Amino acid sequence: MIIRAAEDHDADQMAALLNQIIEVGGTTAIERGVTIDDLRAWMSRAPGQSIWTVADDDGAILGFQWVEPHPNLPRDAVDIASFVKIGVTGKGVGRKLFEATCAGCRELGLKWINAAIRSDNESGLRYYHRMGFKDWSSDPTVTLSNGTVTGKTYKRFDL
Repeated sequence: MIIRAAEDHDADQMAALLNQIIEVGGTTAIERGVTIDDLRAWMSRAPGQSIWTVADDDGAILGFQWVEPHPNLPRDAVDIASFVKIGVTGKGVGRKLFEATCAGCRELGLKWINAAIRSDNESGLRYYHRMGFKDWSSDPTVTLSNGTVTGKTYKRFDL
């Protein structure tokens, strides 16, 4: 497995991986399926300010992660999103992605990374805790479009 910058041609596998996670439910705030065009648009929305990485196992994308600016964060901080293929979690993919993401963030001169996690996403909360993120805020009122109250936990990683 190699960790490398995501490229346009990865968008199909990234969309498929994310759609599987969305379909299972319970771990992402993204509520509707995504298309290849969605992923490509997201990848291009903050050039020079975002970092997109993939875990590539001989052409098969096992996971991906990105950081990008968020309007509610200071300029020296970015928001993070992480996704690992179902059935591959717990094998170090997320850790390797995060190592590359941190290196890229330091190169950009960033100071910290924010993770906004559904409060009912136990695996996501554990993952970010294991990576060294610390709780810094929460919003118990965050609600999905179907009315389910999940809350949101915000974790911070200082670079």
